[in-house]
Amino acid sequence: MLSANLTRGVRQASKATTLKTRSATTASGSQKFKVLVVGGGSAGLSVAQQIYNRFQAAGKSLAAGDIGIVDAAENHYYQIYCRTLVGAGLLPKTDFSRPLASLIPEHISHIPENVKSFSPNSSTVTTTSGRDISYDALVVAAGLQTNFDAIKGLPAALEAPNSGVSTIYSYKTCDKVWTDIENLKLGKAVFTQPAGIIKCAGAPQKIMWMAWDRFRRTGRSDISVDFYTGMPTMFSVKKYSDALDALRQERGVGGHFGHNLVSIDSGNRKATFKKTEDGTEVKVDYSFLHVTPPMVPLDIFKGSPIADAAGWVPIDKATLQHVKPEFSNVFAIGDCSNLPTSKTAAAITAQAPVLTENLFSFVDTGKVAIAEYDGYTSCPLLTGYGELMLAEFKYGLEPKESFSDIFDQKKSNRFFYHLKKDVFPYAYWNYMVNGRWFGSKGLTRPEY
Repeated sequence: MLSANLTRGVRQASKATTLKTRSATTASGSQKFKVLVVGGGSAGLSVAQQIYNRFQAAGKSLAAGDIGIVDAAENHYYQIYCRTLVGAGLLPKTDFSRPLASLIPEHISHIPENVKSFSPNSSTVTTTSGRDISYDALVVAAGLQTNFDAIKGLPAALEAPNSGVSTIYSYKTCDKVWTDIENLKLGKAVFTQPAGIIKCAGAPQKIMWMAWDRFRRTGRSDISVDFYTGMPTMFSVKKYSDALDALRQERGVGGHFGHNLVSIDSGNRKATFKKTEDGTEVKVDYSFLHVTPPMVPLDIFKGSPIADAAGWVPIDKATLQHVKPEFSNVFAIGDCSNLPTSKTAAAITAQAPVLTENLFSFVDTGKVAIAEYDGYTSCPLLTGYGELMLAEFKYGLEPKESFSDIFDQKKSNRFFYHLKKDVFPYAYWNYMVNGRWFGSKGLTRPEY
């Protein structure tokens, strides 16, 4: 468990090596990789390195350039975990951005383009420049996208410096959240969460609790705080939801369930919500509005043979291999998949070693191994400065806790707070993106 592994010594990661792109070349001139990873986010970086390490550990080392990562992004962001810390004024956002190329080691090729389409029948992807890249095995780690345009008036409100509207779900605006919190002297602070799938479903209320605490600590207790969520409860797991709802009532925070934000009139500071129950609209005045936008699959998955009708990559929820037998050399991980669990970095740390083991076995023997993912995910729920509730659960919304023998995890404490604020960011940059962080197991790679 993580508690046992935190006692291990930590050391600084080596400096990024010079980027080189290597791969085999087919007779047609296209590039070919033994393993191709689509996406250089948290999932892609972590699993690419774990796959390399797994082959090396088995004495079947891959050559430099046998693994490729396709991603045109200039920068890599440690996402919602730390944007909450930025929005709460705890850390600068520059701490959570690094050049993507600096995080890809020399032995892994970087193709600085984006994928335009997938051709799984020929084990090929095509990039936006028209380049065809083939593979023996494919890992889809492309993430998802935030749909700011789905809320009328939101893009313009985010651009306006004095609109009182901001969000932690954008690197560009996450520090505006802190500015808006500090500038609010009186009135009504409204925090939203849409129905449906989002990254880290606890994040919309994390920033709310931090704002509530900041108001209280700085003599602004008269500011009212309201939570408008498209969901029916505070959280998907009953154990934590009950505790959070009790906290909401204790702190006098308004709870408005089944309310989806549909439009913003920033000039008049009015937000319009649609009730999920009957579709009626409710207009709400606000002084400060924190918005969590809807999130959807990437456009490249629309009509793609590797995606389902909704645009997610359908994989076996245990092995992470594509559900279609004809696409057995395709695996997926993280936010782009259809896994029925919360989309978090913690989930990726549990998925990556399972995918790695099964992909290694598939490449080596033609069959996946016995490694199975149980749906583990975690949401470190900040409830104020110096306090955090650590929600951990698996498939079926069943708690799967790392510290239950020490703490009651439905109660916030300072130890969990420092895990999120201090330990997790360090572990992310020095271990996770290097394929050496295994979530609740710390630095110990799971054995299957």
